[in-house]
Amino acid sequence: MPGYKVIRGVSRKYTQRAGLCCVAVLAALPAVADEPLYVKNLSPVAGLIGLPSQRDAATTPQGEWAVALHGSLANHYVNESHATEFLNFDGETGRVALELRYGIAPDWDLQLEVPWLDQSGGDLDGIIDDWHDLWGMSDGGRSNVPRDVLDYRYSSTKGGFSLQDDSSGIGDVSLAVNYALYRDENSTVSAALGYKFGTGDDKDFLGSGADDAYIALRFSGEQLSDLPLSWHGQVGYLRAGDSDVLEGLQENNLWFAGLAVDWRFAQDWSLIAQLDSHAAPLDSSLTGVGDDAVMGTLGTRWYFAPNWSVDISIIEDIRVETAPDVTFQASVRYRSKAGS
Repeated sequence: MPGYKVIRGVSRKYTQRAGLCCVAVLAALPAVADEPLYVKNLSPVAGLIGLPSQRDAATTPQGEWAVALHGSLANHYVNESHATEFLNFDGETGRVALELRYGIAPDWDLQLEVPWLDQSGGDLDGIIDDWHDLWGMSDGGRSNVPRDVLDYRYSSTKGGFSLQDDSSGIGDVSLAVNYALYRDENSTVSAALGYKFGTGDDKDFLGSGADDAYIALRFSGEQLSDLPLSWHGQVGYLRAGDSDVLEGLQENNLWFAGLAVDWRFAQDWSLIAQLDSHAAPLDSSLTGVGDDAVMGTLGTRWYFAPNWSVDISIIEDIRVETAPDVTFQASVRYRSKAGS
């Protein structure tokens, strides 16, 4: 029908214009590289281990630097037992980390992270209980115990640990070197070698008290279409040092992996969805410490000024009890320009 041909022609014309608009938006975006969200599993045991967060595979250009401040607040409640094992995680973990990157040579950068942690009873139990009540959701028994109390305990025939007193201080400092081993117009593949120093007090659950080392392979690339999407992924292996607080319990060989997609839906805004997973930290039959962890994160990023961005995100335990019930995360990032 003639009318149909006109409509189809108009539709095709507007589709082409939409594609051109997407390209124009991408060309006008601020000079700040896309990044996955900063995600750490702050479950009391997993949080002791030096598992790296995802990051952009592209390295910081030589002579340039980047700085980020990451803040996290995680609420825990796990109570389970099986045969000769008992586990109770009740409390909150606050974490602030300063991250620095510097381009030391073409395709090479150094990354330093210095965290500060706080383990306490917290203040979120009432809010989370009310949220569960509002939607009629199961709370796993958390409403039957006193609110805002710190109580980390694990016992088994192999050993155990306990923390009931609030603690805070410097955590385990980490240093990594990253090398971009492949790059083209739309994608980058890099390798990383990282080392976590046992600088945090393990008795206060501020660190593992041991050194860890990891290797990782990372990918970042743009969607090969008109859609303003970027993809990031990582896979790696970590060798955990022998921790006194986890003696006789821990797994030393851990894998980790992640995948993130960044949708730049406006010039200054992104919506980011992300999955992160890693091997169980302990040799245990209990879910909270003995099952592989899976976390899902949804967040938004605002490029509020040249070279500056801020992230706000929420992390959930997709595999229930292998990560905190909920983690609230925020990051502020700045990237320099050559000569600045």
